[in-house]
Amino acid sequence: MLAALPIQLSVLVLIAVNLLPLGGVLFYGLTVFAVMVLFWAENVVIGILNVAKMLTLFKLRGDLGALGLAIFFSMHYGIFTLVHGVFVFTLFSPDDGGASSFSTEDAGFGVFAIPLLALIASHTLSFLFNFLWQKEYMVVTANELMAQPYGRVIALHVTILLGGFVVMSLGAPVYALVLLILIKIAIDLAAHVHEHRKLQSRLVEEATPTTV
Repeated sequence: MLAALPIQLSVLVLIAVNLLPLGGVLFYGLTVFAVMVLFWAENVVIGILNVAKMLTLFKLRGDLGALGLAIFFSMHYGIFTLVHGVFVFTLFSPDDGGASSFSTEDAGFGVFAIPLLALIASHTLSFLFNFLWQKEYMVVTANELMAQPYGRVIALHVTILLGGFVVMSLGAPVYALVLLILIKIAIDLAAHVHEHRKLQSRLVEEATPTTV
């Protein structure tokens, strides 16, 4: 029961943070390009924090393999994210550029910056709370960390790009963009709960004395 509490709390935070882009779309005219860039930037944050996790294994557990994988992951994931970013900026960027690229309202870039900062804060707090304070670093391996982001990122990559094309082809109606954000939230939640529940279960098993 106690092991599930951090997961439940982080799920609520994740939902709340992901609702900010939804509010930006519904009330401040956040554009499809801004949503695409926002989700791409979130993947960059996830990659940076994953490197931090690997370096934590090296620092706190003396795992030399984690250091090598951190270097390899930085290059591999960096290239993957760069290609994703090229697709986003090439295919969805409007011709006019500037603040209007992010919002049709006067708030402009601020409407984009607020959910971006919230997503950065959410992932950083999850790293500090779950990985460090809850000591998930004690039960996860460097190989698992190497693979962790890709399932989520690939699912989002395909969904967001395909969904973005649909939204653009329909003339970027609000309901289609809202649906795209809701699908993203569902993928986020599934990946988040699966990842942390597995690690928390391992921690509980290690803390439970074995009986003969």
